[in-house]
Amino acid sequence: MHMTAQTLATLTELAALEGDETQRVKWQQQLDDMLQAVAPLLAVDTAGIEPMVHPRDGSQRLRADEVTEADQRDRLLALAPQTDQGLFLVPQVIE
Repeated sequence: MHMTAQTLATLTELAALEGDETQRVKWQQQLDDMLQAVAPLLAVDTAGIEPMVHPRDGSQRLRADEVTEADQRDRLLALAPQTDQGLFLVPQVIE
């Protein structure tokens, strides 16, 4: 597998990268070098070998969904410069 100019053009467009021709040639060579370093791994016969770890085999330890903090809503609202019906009022930043 080699990094072609077309593949590089697609990658730079997806990554929103801009570069002159010199940079693009350098990127293409560097990515091609990486692909060549990984190429021998693609030649290894892995038929019949079970994966050692799979993300779907794991499970999350979940904790009980319970309140652990005291309700401080009124105290925090009292500190705000402006509030309205239990909401913080802030200056408009988007027109």
